[in-house]
Amino acid sequence: MAYDPNNIFARILRGEIPNTTVYEDEHVLAFRDINPLTPTHVLVIPKGPYVDYDQFAAEASDAEIAALVRAVGKIARAEGVAEAGYRVLTNCGADAHQEVPHFHVHLFGGERLGHMLPKQMKAK
Repeated sequence: MAYDPNNIFARILRGEIPNTTVYEDEHVLAFRDINPLTPTHVLVIPKGPYVDYDQFAAEASDAEIAALVRAVGKIARAEGVAEAGYRVLTNCGADAHQEVPHFHVHLFGGERLGHMLPKQMKAK
């Protein structure tokens, strides 16, 4: 899939759509999800044009990869969820229900989280 420069995250990066930024550096922007699923729900995105995790892992520079990984930890600590625990999730492709074609990581926390997948899915 080719990168769509008009996806919502690209538009946020260009400042066309407002967001509530919680962290930003040279390679990463992180902001609150507008429809949070947990008390802490932050989206962490690279500033580069990567469609999904697979492309990011294959094509991003070492500096971009390190910046994103470190940003998640910094944000978790700043949001106060690191000690109790948090979840990091990314969806890659149609079968995983990736909704925005710009690689992004969800950081969830602020409450006790359930199983990663419903138990009925584990049996399949």
